Amino acid sequence: MGTRTAEERRHEIVRIARATGSVAVTALAAGLGVAKETVRRDLRALEDHGLVRRTHGGAYPVESAGFETTLAFRATSHVPEKRRVAAAAADLLGDAETVFVDEGFTPQLIAEALPRDRPLTVVTASLPVAGALAEAGDTSVLLLGGRVRPGTLATVDHWTTKMLAGFVIDLAYIGANGISREHGLTTPDPAVSEVKTQAIRAARRTVFAGTHTKFGAVTFCRFAEVGALEAIVTSTLLPTAEAHRYSLLGPQVIRV
Repeated sequence: MGTRTAEERRHEIVRIARATGSVAVTALAAGLGVAKETVRRDLRALEDHGLVRRTHGGAYPVESAGFETTLAFRATSHVPEKRRVAAAAADLLGDAETVFVDEGFTPQLIAEALPRDRPLTVVTASLPVAGALAEAGDTSVLLLGGRVRPGTLATVDHWTTKMLAGFVIDLAYIGANGISREHGLTTPDPAVSEVKTQAIRAARRTVFAGTHTKFGAVTFCRFAEVGALEAIVTSTLLPTAEAHRYSLLGPQVIRV
């Protein structure tokens, strides 16, 4: 296996990272029959091309126009962190009576953490979110119509955005595939980007909730600037100094 070209080896590393969610330098070196330093060099090159993010001892794949993790996969990665973040985000509800909940696993956890003891109208494009809340006492669920995307099970396209355009929403809980100070909030799919843009436009307040792995990541379609957010909720795995830099752009940054 050591006779592969660097390009072939890097293709294989990306394939493994996408299939398993992460890669470790030691295992890759053994599996590919090359030195650890070679693997580290490969990972640096792949990071420069925006295909992976390096971690201590390995890397994980970056979502892109050609690659997105499925909802099923997201439900297995960083789950304790996502639960903490979701609970803290739900605490920002305040006196909101109408709430938009985005597609994705963390927003789904936010939906499940919302109070059940007072009247609340939840607007969502996500079938799993609608399903999770449909039986919840005082919660009224409004599911946006449209084409259902496989993988995330959320609706998109002009039906979805047109329906959203008719609402004024107190609070939008938004997810993203990446958030960076320079490029703002991004997502790989233009159709998804349109829905998120419209949701933020319809909302009086917008809260972004996501794990530390989202920060610094950039994908294809920008749908909001960091300054459009009232708050960012993430975990303490985002360094304090980095959280401060985001807060200088406007939002309150909450780390849990």
